[in-house]
Amino acid sequence: MSAYPLLRLPVPWPRREAVAADRQPRPFLSVWPLALWLAVAGNLPLWQRVDLLTAAQAHRLPLLAGFGLLLVGVMVALLSLLAWPRTYRLAASALVLVAAFNSHFMWQYGVVIDPTMFANVVHTDVHEVLDLLSWQLPGTVLLVAGLPLWWIWRRPLATRGAWSQFGSNLLGVLAGLGLVVAMALLCYQDLASLARNHKDLRYSVSPLNTVYAAARLVTDQLPRQVAPLLPVGEDAKLGASYSQQARPPLLLLVVGETARAQNFGLNGYQRATTPALARWQASEGLVNFSQVSSCGTNTLVSVPCLFSPLTRAQGGNRTPEHENLLDVLQRAGLAVLWIDNQAGCKGVCNRVPHASPNDAPVPGLCDGGECLDPAMLQGLDERIATLDPARRARGVVLVMHQMGSHGPAYFKRTPPDRKPFQPECQSNTLSDCPREQLVNAYDNTIAYTDHFLDLALQWLKTRSENGMNDTGLVYVSDHGESLSENGLYLHGVPYALAPSQQTHVPMVAWLSPGLQARDGLSLDCIRSKADQPISHDNFFHTVLGLMDVQTSAREPALDALLPCRVR
Repeated sequence: MSAYPLLRLPVPWPRREAVAADRQPRPFLSVWPLALWLAVAGNLPLWQRVDLLTAAQAHRLPLLAGFGLLLVGVMVALLSLLAWPRTYRLAASALVLVAAFNSHFMWQYGVVIDPTMFANVVHTDVHEVLDLLSWQLPGTVLLVAGLPLWWIWRRPLATRGAWSQFGSNLLGVLAGLGLVVAMALLCYQDLASLARNHKDLRYSVSPLNTVYAAARLVTDQLPRQVAPLLPVGEDAKLGASYSQQARPPLLLLVVGETARAQNFGLNGYQRATTPALARWQASEGLVNFSQVSSCGTNTLVSVPCLFSPLTRAQGGNRTPEHENLLDVLQRAGLAVLWIDNQAGCKGVCNRVPHASPNDAPVPGLCDGGECLDPAMLQGLDERIATLDPARRARGVVLVMHQMGSHGPAYFKRTPPDRKPFQPECQSNTLSDCPREQLVNAYDNTIAYTDHFLDLALQWLKTRSENGMNDTGLVYVSDHGESLSENGLYLHGVPYALAPSQQTHVPMVAWLSPGLQARDGLSLDCIRSKADQPISHDNFFHTVLGLMDVQTSAREPALDALLPCRVR
């Protein structure tokens, strides 16, 4: 027997880190419950729409079950890709919050989240964001995101080796995709019919719609940031009308905001929303174009497209890397000024002088950091006087970008003494208001645009009668608006699916006798053709014709006034 006592080795207690790891959930236990929650509670607006669309189908329950499991599979695959211990909680939390915010806006306004809508969100400003906030928003976010956020953050994922983690994630992705394939095969006929007949559903699946839209925005915009700006109208020059002109032309282009033709009094609307324009039409030669289509359903698309040399079919709605109408007018030697009362010109005015009424706020017209549209007319003579004198002597093109009928806070777009239609909706949660009050608030904005255009026309007529300029005005809205028709509010529905309320826009033109004479235009002819279909595609070429700018970029066939030009 050894003289040394038996050494007692300590029992190897588990390390604290190992115990903690054992208690940490495996990716399977975190991913699948969260995927189920996202597919169901995170997509309640989608399920509401699918329920309505499938109400009369014979195989409704199997279709709903198959569709739900397909969504679960997609969510599982997405979350499994992200199931790395250091990043999972942040990434999963972001997806949950996106689904919650999407649910709120899809519930409230019936919108879908496609790439153009997401781009619109990215380019919005503080005032637009504040207009969209309501007390229901935090309630919806808490309802949709509260429980899954608690689930995500209660314990981190188990830490394992890189290859083991990769294998686990890959297995999760394959399991999710396998479920997708299985459901697609079992319910193919019904699912294919649903997707084919209602293409907007693909933009209603949260948070996948936002993930897709963000990816599209990055892949579309990054190449444009490094691509050189393509020149347009490098051969632009002024036409013969400038050689011996008695006075320079001045053309005011008013880009309306969210005005729909359906609520324009000149188009036969039952309400007198455009009484001033009606007077100008009756006695001053104003022409109303009743069948005008927009290029897009949101400002980010429509404004660049409006000034693009390309038609919508040629890509004018998606290729802002081209120079635009303002570049061509400036290259020809004219003075150009953009005055913006909106959230920016979307790149159109970047290379010409531009200003905002907020640069020198007018008391009574600019309160709370936001200006009413008539503020753009304040000090306008002084603004023009600051333009290059040589260019100004040839001619001036002014552009005014309205706040117009920008929603959802329509009531903010009009002053208290300019609200002829009462009672009006005083909420930015439009579904809370009776439709009559919603329409009243919107119609008040159209009536205020009528007032603003009346002031602008008076200013132009005065300059013409004083012998300062041969003047003219062209007004056209960028896109329309939905006011609860088919459960839709605001705008931004993908163009192929958009209702006419979002694409049929008002347009009017007024030309002083001097401008008519120098352009050789017959007013009676213009009136006779004013009900023929035209679109934003015609704007670039029509304005160049009005200003007598000669360039190969102008397509005479797209000049809406060419048939009425007698010179």
